Amino acid sequence: MNDDELVTQVRERYARAALAVTDVSAGGCCGGGTGDPGCCGADDVLETSDLYGRALYHPDDAAHLPEDALIASLGCGNPTAVADLAAGERVLDLGSGGGIDVLLSARRVGPTGFAYGVDMTDEMLALARANAEKVGARNVAFLKGRIEDLPLPDGAVDVVISNCVINLSVDKPAVLSEIFRVLAPGGRIGISDVVAADGLSVEERAERGSFASCIAGALSRSEYLEGLGAAGFAGAEVTFTHEVAPGMHGAVVRALKPAC
Repeated sequence: MNDDELVTQVRERYARAALAVTDVSAGGCCGGGTGDPGCCGADDVLETSDLYGRALYHPDDAAHLPEDALIASLGCGNPTAVADLAAGERVLDLGSGGGIDVLLSARRVGPTGFAYGVDMTDEMLALARANAEKVGARNVAFLKGRIEDLPLPDGAVDVVISNCVINLSVDKPAVLSEIFRVLAPGGRIGISDVVAADGLSVEERAERGSFASCIAGALSRSEYLEGLGAAGFAGAEVTFTHEVAPGMHGAVVRALKPAC
């Protein structure tokens, strides 16, 4: 596939996921009324493994979220738990999906802070906005855009988070450059992503899963560190947390934008 075809594949997969969440939440199954998350092909787009999604969130966090936000979580970690968010901070979530990490971030930064979500999928944006309305979140905004070209000005946020999304980009250097641009000096990243072990070839990554399922497009650990350095970040680290496929790991990625 070329880049445009890959972007279309990713967008369509996550649009189907958003629609599947809405259908399951309504107690339906494409008109069948069973309310079974595995019906109508929903199990193809909604991760049910303990390696992905809602299973990676602490029950205390989950208790404050709409069920639709939990069902729609397709991530490989909990970036809000590793970003050390503080009251008053401005946070940006890349590929915000159904809004779970934006809503958790908004709660952590409080009324003096703000949480943005950026997503390219209309269906996910609609779901996220509905979830924000359910919990009465006012310090949030969900923006349509590509993570390679973020719809925010320079230095707009203090923290950038993301949950299993950067691996889906067809232009990762552009993503890392955009993250650096929108961060204020001294800002930081706390990202969950799928990362390949060093030495695993591009072909071997593709054998372990598709691009749209967050596997084939994953960077290796050394590639991630090199990319962060090239974008201007300091203190970069990539820490594996759990294996999601042979040689492929859920990982926490941290780095800082120098203060000057």
